[in-house]
Amino acid sequence: MNNILDNALQQLNAAAKVADFDVKFLEQLQHVHRYVEVYIPVIMDNGEQRFFVGFRSQHNNIRGPYKGGIRYHQNVNLDEIRALSFWMTFKNAVVDVPFGGGKGGVVVDPKQLSKQEMERLSRGYVQKMFRVFGPEFDVPAPDVNTNSQVMDWMVDEYEKISGKEAKAAFTGKSLQNGGSQGRTEATGYGGAWVLKEYLNAERRMQNVEPGSINIAIQGFGNVAMYFAEKAREFGWKIVALSDSRGGVYNPAGIDVGLAEQHKKETGVLSGLAGAKDISNEELLELNVDVLVPAALEGVINMENAHKIQAKVVLEMANGPTSSEADAVLFSRGITVIPDILANSGGVATSFFEWQQNMKHDTWDKAEVLKQLEQKMISASGAVYAAKVKYSTTYRIAAYIVACSRLAGSGQ
Repeated sequence: MNNILDNALQQLNAAAKVADFDVKFLEQLQHVHRYVEVYIPVIMDNGEQRFFVGFRSQHNNIRGPYKGGIRYHQNVNLDEIRALSFWMTFKNAVVDVPFGGGKGGVVVDPKQLSKQEMERLSRGYVQKMFRVFGPEFDVPAPDVNTNSQVMDWMVDEYEKISGKEAKAAFTGKSLQNGGSQGRTEATGYGGAWVLKEYLNAERRMQNVEPGSINIAIQGFGNVAMYFAEKAREFGWKIVALSDSRGGVYNPAGIDVGLAEQHKKETGVLSGLAGAKDISNEELLELNVDVLVPAALEGVINMENAHKIQAKVVLEMANGPTSSEADAVLFSRGITVIPDILANSGGVATSFFEWQQNMKHDTWDKAEVLKQLEQKMISASGAVYAAKVKYSTTYRIAAYIVACSRLAGSGQ
């Protein structure tokens, strides 16, 4: 996970070389404001007591409350949490929501816990972290292996301790507990809108025809599925999909609904009627217009960067491209639309949920998605303008936009 932080710091430094930012301010951005490490006692179902290590990293709150998810995973560590909180600062700034960057986690394999143990752990985390959370200070959300149920437990525990209603202390909650409509679709839809804006901009510059776009998606989770749904709506063709066990390819196009049904029935994507079975590695190297890594970090690296044939890489996963691979793709004329723009639809909708909670308001799904579309179009436009102004890459342009907003320089 140090690679993630190294990548992000390299990207920040690259942006600093292109645009004129205050050196001392950039140095401040390279350091986390604070981090907290706690030990959480949990009474297990068998009566034994176990202790779990929990973290919270608060990177920067210049623009507003720290904001970022809480993940449950056996490999969670402080370096990872610090790196991800750093990234959240820039992602929130790119999509222009008034949040800073935070991230949290607990070292645990949630598959080994019962539902009751998960609840006790989640409430215990809040008990230990209560003083560093709050609607106007640090607002957590779900992340890896956490969900709306975990957020519901956490906000309930927070309200018990604080003695007052505080739905805005957490986002990603269930709808009945103050969650927002449209949150499930947000990241995938947001990425599709970003890609559409890119194609519109490039069509003006290079006569690209959006209707003829074919796409390969590495991943078959929530983000990939909603991205694919919106992609079909835009008239694009999904030709490849994959899960952790492998993928499928059909140059004539894949019916994602049928693929989803096949996966539910068989547990795997392979064997889908009319499609050829391929590996995840083969999917990354397909000759397509757009490659969408929507699963794991670091999948595009020095081992395969020279084999990528897509014209555009849309980073729906966090950190799917190493800095070294990024340079190779650029040298080969392949455009990379960076994660801090491409997958920022989720944090934008977290802001909408927070807004609704703070104002004791409720928006319908149409309103949420309308606001989300506007956010993604605006963010895409700002990044494209910076790219043109500085004659640079989309990634460096995104960091320039973020740094400008963080510095309040108005560049």
